[in-house]
Amino acid sequence: MSRFVDRVVIHVAAGSGGNGCASVHREKYKPLGGPDGGDGGNGGDVVLVVDNNVHTLLDFHFRPHAVADSGKQGHGANRDGATGEDLELTVPDGTVVLDANGEIVVDLVGHGTRFIAARGGRGGLGNAALASKARRAPGFALLGEPGETRDLVLELRSVADAGLLGFPSAGKSSLISVLSSAKPKIADYPFTTLVPNLGVVTAGDSVYTIADVPGLIPGASQGKGLGLDFLRHIERCSVLVHVIDCATYEAGRDPLSDIDALEQELARYTPALGGTLADRPRMVVLNKLDVPEARELAELVRPEIEARGLPVFEMSTVTRAGLREFSFALAKVIEEDRASKPTPEATRIVLRPTAVDDSGFTVEHDPHDDTGFVVRGERPDRWVRQTDFNNTEAVGYLADRLARLGVEEALAKAGAVPGCPVTIGGVTFDWEPSTPAGVAVMMHNRGSDPRLENNARIGATERKAAKVARRTPFEEMLDEDDE
Repeated sequence: MSRFVDRVVIHVAAGSGGNGCASVHREKYKPLGGPDGGDGGNGGDVVLVVDNNVHTLLDFHFRPHAVADSGKQGHGANRDGATGEDLELTVPDGTVVLDANGEIVVDLVGHGTRFIAARGGRGGLGNAALASKARRAPGFALLGEPGETRDLVLELRSVADAGLLGFPSAGKSSLISVLSSAKPKIADYPFTTLVPNLGVVTAGDSVYTIADVPGLIPGASQGKGLGLDFLRHIERCSVLVHVIDCATYEAGRDPLSDIDALEQELARYTPALGGTLADRPRMVVLNKLDVPEARELAELVRPEIEARGLPVFEMSTVTRAGLREFSFALAKVIEEDRASKPTPEATRIVLRPTAVDDSGFTVEHDPHDDTGFVVRGERPDRWVRQTDFNNTEAVGYLADRLARLGVEEALAKAGAVPGCPVTIGGVTFDWEPSTPAGVAVMMHNRGSDPRLENNARIGATERKAAKVARRTPFEEMLDEDDE
C-alpha cells in the first residue's frame, strides 16, 4: 500500500576531494626527472532536482541518508584522480528546504529546478602543480578537502491555484471528484482524506489546479488534528474555497459558525512562505443541497454570508447542480490573480567584485582565551584543512601562504606576540612567525628535494670518473707537470 509523506529530515554528505600525489619522475638516464604527482579529484555534490513525476517524499522517509561519491587520489606520471559523481535526488514540485533551525533555505518550484544541498570538497594539488622557481621539487602534496555535510528538512507544499477548506466530511473530496478526474477516497466518516489530492479543472479556455486537503477543526493552527498538514498545502493557493456542509446533524454547528471557525484558523496561521492566508480571495460553497433541509438552511444563511462580501454558490455534488457556474467563477478569479502578478524577468547575472581593501580574512580575539586569537576566512580555513601536518615542508608551505595573504602582519597589528595561541580552521597552534618555515629550511633547502640532490651528486661523480677515464696520455702528462 502506497503512503504519502510530505515532511522528512534528510542527512546529506557530499563527497570528499581526493588527496594530491607527491611523486618524482624516475627513468633511466634521467636522474633529474622532477615532480610528477597528479592532483586529486573533486568530490561529488548532492543536488535536489524537481521532477513533476514525483508526488511524495516517501523515498526519503525510508532512505534519509544521501552520500555522494568522493574524488580519487592523484597518481604519479601526472595522472589526476577521477572526479566523484554528483548525486541527484528528485523531489516533488513545491518542496521547501529548511535548515536544522527551521529557516527556509530554498523554495523549489518548477520542473527541472536544481539546488546544491551539499558541495563536494576540492581535490588536493599534487607536487607537480606546487612546483615553482623557488620550490622546484616539492616533497609534499595537498590533502583533499572534506565534503559538506548538512541536516535538512524537506516539506512539501502543494502547488495548486485553489484550495478547498472545510470541516471533515463537508464534501471536499466529492467536489474535486466531480470537478476533475481525480479519484480521492470518499466515505461517510470524518478524516476520510488523510493526504492532499490534486485535480486539474478545465473551464472554457482556462485550466487550473485545485487541491483537496485534510479536514480542518478548531485549533488546527496550533497543530490540533491534521491542522498543520492541512494548512501547509494551501499556502500557495491563489483562492480559498470554504466548503460548508448544510446537511450536518452535529450539535453546535451551522454554516455561519463553520465559516467563522475557518476564518479564525486562517487568521492565526502564519505561512512560512510569507504573507497571510486571510488576505487571499475566498468563496463559499453551500454543499449537499440535494437534502431538502440543507436547501432551506442555505436559503436562510445566504444573505448574511453575502453581506460579509463573500461570493456564495449553492451546489450538490450528487445532482451536480451549480457545478458549472462555480467552476467558471473560480476560473475567473484565478485568471485575474494570474494577470495581477508581474511577469518574471530574465535571470540577471550580478557581478560583485571584491573590495580593494578586503583581505579575505579577519583576526579576532579568542572569546575563550584572553591571550589567543582566531583567524576566520574561507581561504585560510581551506588551506589548513588541506595541509598534512606530519610533513614539515607542507607546514612551511602553509606558513608561506598565510604570510603572503597578510595573516602574520594582521596578527602583529592585533597585538599577537610569539607564543600566543592562534586558531585557524579549528586547528590551534602557538604562533611563531618564522617557526614553520624555519623548520622546513633546517630539514633541507627550500625548493629542493633530498632525493633529487642525492641523484644529482651521484650523477656528477659518475661524470667526473668517466672524464678521467677518457683522458689521453698527453693530458696525463700535462697533469703530472702541473703537480
